[in-house]
Amino acid sequence: MAYKFVDNYREQGARKQLVKQLEKKGIEDKNVLRAIGKVPRHFFFDETFWKQAYRDIAFPIGDGQTISQPYTVAYQSELLHVKQGDKVLEIGTGSGYQTCILLELGAEVYTIERQESLYNRTIQVLPYMGYKAHFFLGDGSKGIPRHAPYDKIIVTAGAPFVPDVMLKQLKLGGILVIPVGDEKEQKMVTILRVGENDFERIELDTFRFVPLVGDKAW
Repeated sequence: MAYKFVDNYREQGARKQLVKQLEKKGIEDKNVLRAIGKVPRHFFFDETFWKQAYRDIAFPIGDGQTISQPYTVAYQSELLHVKQGDKVLEIGTGSGYQTCILLELGAEVYTIERQESLYNRTIQVLPYMGYKAHFFLGDGSKGIPRHAPYDKIIVTAGAPFVPDVMLKQLKLGGILVIPVGDEKEQKMVTILRVGENDFERIELDTFRFVPLVGDKAW
């Protein structure tokens, strides 16, 4: 992890090009695009790999995990329809890049990671960058019930099904965005809580995420 944070015109220019690329791919939410254009993605890479940071690809970050493809981050963020002050639960902190995008969108973020090495790295790097979230170490497949309900929930790993425990942690009118499928590919699913026991479900495009591991997943 690079702690010698440098964000010069080269990196800033690369972010502008990335934003243009995401627009061409269909991302329309101006707030999401602004957030992508602001968060220095290269800070989440070892300095040796900074040239890879603004390619629209996923990249390994250790412990079998990846920093998600920028398009995927933008796609999920757009589906959440984050409003200023929304209380958002993020399942799978990973590198912390998605966390920063949510914070830039004005969310109050509760984020949980099961890999201790990633957790320890993120709780140091994000505050150093000026981003403040509520960090937790544990089994994200169960959500974080003690801080529920949430306006929005985003899951950044592929699940075999939608855990009921997550649905119960959504506010009425809340949105859950989760990739659901097998370990090879998943459909992006959005779920809107429209009543105490009523939910609307929409299946969207196909993606490939690392597996969601835990008692309520794989």
